[in-house]
Amino acid sequence: MAYFRRVSTTAVFLHKQLLISSRRWHNSSAFGNMDELYNKVFVNGELVEKSATFPVYNPYNNEVVGRSADCDTKDAEEAIEVAKNAFKSWKKTTAKERHNILKNWHTLMMEHQRELAETITAENGKVIKEAMDEVAYAASFLEWLAEESRRTYGMTIPSNAQSKRFVTIQQPIGVAAMITPWNFPIAMVTRKAGAAIAAGCSVVLKPSEETPFSSLALAKLSVEAGLPPGVFNVLPVSRANTPMVGKVFCESPHVAAISFTGSTDVGKLLLRQSADTVKKVMLELGGHAPFVVFNSADLDKAVSGTMASKYRYGGQTCISPNRMYIQADIHDQYVKKLGEAVKAQLIVGDPKQSTTAHCAMINEKALEKVEQHVNDAVKHGAKVVCGGKRSGNAYEPTILTDVTAAMLIAQEETFGPVVPIIKFDTEEDLMSMVNNCSVGLAGYMYSNDVSQCWRISEQIEVGMVGINEGAMNSCECPFGGVKESGLGREGSVYGVEEFMETKYLCWGV
Repeated sequence: MAYFRRVSTTAVFLHKQLLISSRRWHNSSAFGNMDELYNKVFVNGELVEKSATFPVYNPYNNEVVGRSADCDTKDAEEAIEVAKNAFKSWKKTTAKERHNILKNWHTLMMEHQRELAETITAENGKVIKEAMDEVAYAASFLEWLAEESRRTYGMTIPSNAQSKRFVTIQQPIGVAAMITPWNFPIAMVTRKAGAAIAAGCSVVLKPSEETPFSSLALAKLSVEAGLPPGVFNVLPVSRANTPMVGKVFCESPHVAAISFTGSTDVGKLLLRQSADTVKKVMLELGGHAPFVVFNSADLDKAVSGTMASKYRYGGQTCISPNRMYIQADIHDQYVKKLGEAVKAQLIVGDPKQSTTAHCAMINEKALEKVEQHVNDAVKHGAKVVCGGKRSGNAYEPTILTDVTAAMLIAQEETFGPVVPIIKFDTEEDLMSMVNNCSVGLAGYMYSNDVSQCWRISEQIEVGMVGINEGAMNSCECPFGGVKESGLGREGSVYGVEEFMETKYLCWGV
């Protein structure tokens, strides 16, 4: 398949694109027609049909959503070539031009919020309200990064000699290859690709094989927003072809940066494969988040925070709490209140219905892992307060008590709707368990003791801490972890910086 064609290098092209008023995807019915995306890749500003395909399933009912194009190593190499050539002109655009295009993209996303949300729900089973929230969250990154694109400042450094002047400038790193996950199939694209594009980089992105159509829908809107051909490219890839395509990304001398969200094991593999070309690698990997409730906490807030952080998308998020540490004096009250909230709020059903609040697991393998963790815990003495079994393709919202640190569920990330509660007595007991972990993405704590809040949040070995707050995500704030949870930060003022190089200029005067 021949993808390559010459990319416009003139500012006139950008200006004309920004003035386009007619929209080729201008109404809901056209946008919502997902079969436009079937069998397609998005390269050089166009949806191109590919004969090799694989099925994409709806997690709720196991029906085939559609057949996705299945790219291979040749497709990846050609897309990288396209992105490399697009970078030659894109890196020369002004910050204001990039700002305007990203703002247009944000506006288009919000105009088509419902259609994008329905695509997410069809592919990954997320309940429609949460899918709507994801689209708004994803769009917020484009708005934020549009503004940050105009703030990639250099520095004037006081000189140590009268005959010299020292200055630094920021320049885009080059072609960025990205691999995004299925749990936030649009938000992870805008958070990563939006930052690279704002910096002046071009992008080749492989979405999860579970959710390729969400990324393609987003790519189609990028054309309307005025993004030049070749700056943003999307290659759907089957599970079988993913290792080979990922290897091409990592080993290509034309790719300057790798950005990946996924498992720690795969992140380590990509890091090793990128070593020979000394790429910049940004990784957002596994989490095993602790959630701590102290005796002084507002229990209603703690329960509300648990519901928001743990049961969102059925616990299938990387910052979902996985180890719940509840201090002894308030343990029973917390369990009672949480059980009542779960039974009252988490209705299992069709994710397209507005009343549904709890969704299916992404696939059978995910369900089996949750079952394994719960069964192991019960076998070793844990008690099931509620849930504890399948409900169709979902797993019932579950609460376990009498959990110990020796159980599998306390040692591995579950990625499911299970709250495993561990009782503790003192801070010393707590910290010996909390930091006994190889990963450190997020953590949560509830306490009305300000000194304790500072003390614990500084001691806990994670990249992000929610203090009396269960919903910490925001485009304005840095997202990332420590230990084996990854490298680099996304969002915030640091998101664009990850895709830029600092160049030092020494002037003799």
